[in-house]
Amino acid sequence: MMSAADRRSPELPSPESAEERPTMGFIQSVEFATDRKDEMLELMRRWTTDAIGKGTAKRTTLAADRSAPDRFVVAVWFESAESAAENSERDETGAFAAEFGKLCTDGPTYRDLDVVEVYGND
Repeated sequence: MMSAADRRSPELPSPESAEERPTMGFIQSVEFATDRKDEMLELMRRWTTDAIGKGTAKRTTLAADRSAPDRFVVAVWFESAESAAENSERDETGAFAAEFGKLCTDGPTYRDLDVVEVYGND
């Protein structure tokens, strides 16, 4: 009989090796709903220009939920959780968050994600 370790996929890291590796990056995801899509898009464009140009964000993706047209997810990529925290401390980020919250009809719900592996190319 095979043990759980024997059945583990060879492509995936063992839990021990995943913990030992340095973090490859950090993503903050934000899920929200809005009935003011055009205003939200303008705000996101302004924030992205600032956060990537002057802050510590490396890349941002905004995605719409096809089954719920007013629902969105934003993924913001950082080098580390520390650089994300540094970005959060900026006055500009605080002002954005206040304006962002006013445009949401649901949420925002934040998730802090450590990148374990990246597959494929951009």
